[in-house]
Amino acid sequence: MKILVMGCGRIGAIITRELVQEGHTVTVLDTSEENLRRIPPTLGARTILGDGILDDDLRRAGIEGVDAFVAVEQGDARNAFAAQKARHTFKVPKVVCLIYDPIRQQMFQDLGLQAVSPSRMISGLVLEALEK
Repeated sequence: MKILVMGCGRIGAIITRELVQEGHTVTVLDTSEENLRRIPPTLGARTILGDGILDDDLRRAGIEGVDAFVAVEQGDARNAFAAQKARHTFKVPKVVCLIYDPIRQQMFQDLGLQAVSPSRMISGLVLEALEK
């Protein structure tokens, strides 16, 4: 599968490594050269310096030929905006975005985006650990 990952912080770098190890073709797009250094050239992922909410940068990253788009930057609004562009403008079949705020996550889920909330997941894990 061809996958475009927007954001190369800790989460984006981990996701990229895992996807490449599973045999996927991955391109990572980030506004920071420093963040892109988290992906070693030997990994085999393509890295592009650019902004994932700009159509020209998304095209340069190859969004028109991907099977999936993953938005995992630090900002909920940027992730949601980029995910909506990927889904509605570029017709990417599988779109997943990271939304830290659980209320926003539910709202975006209701709008048809596959949104994941680490805040909700972590709080669930902590509560589960307390019950043991």
